[in-house]
Amino acid sequence: MFSGSIPALVTPFRDGAFDEKAFRRLVDWQIENGSSALVPCGTTGEASTLSNAEHHRVIEVCIEQAAGRVPVIAGCGSNDTRNALLHMNFSKKAGAAAGLCVAPYYNRPSQAGLIAHFSFLAENSDLPIVLYNVPARTVTDLLDETVVELVSKYPDRIVAIKDASGDLSRVADHRMGLDHDFCQLSGNDELWLPHSAAGGSGCISVTANVAPALCAEFHRAIASNDLVKAREINDRLFPLHYAMFSDASPAPVKYALTRVHDWLECDVRLPLVNASEASRKAVDEALEHAGLV
Repeated sequence: MFSGSIPALVTPFRDGAFDEKAFRRLVDWQIENGSSALVPCGTTGEASTLSNAEHHRVIEVCIEQAAGRVPVIAGCGSNDTRNALLHMNFSKKAGAAAGLCVAPYYNRPSQAGLIAHFSFLAENSDLPIVLYNVPARTVTDLLDETVVELVSKYPDRIVAIKDASGDLSRVADHRMGLDHDFCQLSGNDELWLPHSAAGGSGCISVTANVAPALCAEFHRAIASNDLVKAREINDRLFPLHYAMFSDASPAPVKYALTRVHDWLECDVRLPLVNASEASRKAVDEALEHAGLV
């Protein structure tokens, strides 16, 4: 259902508030540079520090500005199942193509709890769901058998997964348990190449925020089986993938964006703080290595 370079968009702030003007420019720039879909209000979009009103406005602006040029996968995750449903219902009405739903964090539900959570969402909203597994952040891990059970139970509702577990064997495990057409997206930029080789169709990417054209070109090389070109681009991007997490994300990518655009601020919301000096140095070096500055 989805493929290619899909940025997990930052939410720009200015003077503590959502910078709508800058966000609209960011959406346009992403589309003009080849991003195949957009994800507002994910982890990189600092959804956990947005009020529901802000959360919905960011999604609404993204869909308005994209204007049907690319699909929007709205971040709808919450550790409160009913609040996740609220986000999904809003996103459906706003025109989102799907909702990105992270495994509930902090609560630490069992696999039975995860099945109940996603089943409730699938049964009470007709917005397609992209599962999001990122156990390093949530502690909870969507195990392979849980994914297979959920997708088998709701094949028309649960359409994809963003997997940021770092376990590449899961791509094959999902393929063995499900139809091979089930959409698998990498949630780790540095694993995008091997994830695609194993059967993935793209990446929901942090790096694509700052390098959309290169990331789109990278995916095209993979899709055309041009491994030499894919490796070449991967080598250019690889230090940047790690620099994006040289401090608490999204502080490094917000700093990186200020290096390539003068209309974005690097502000993040507490409890995050701006990227450290060491992180900024790593980002600067990686941007130079990639030829972006």
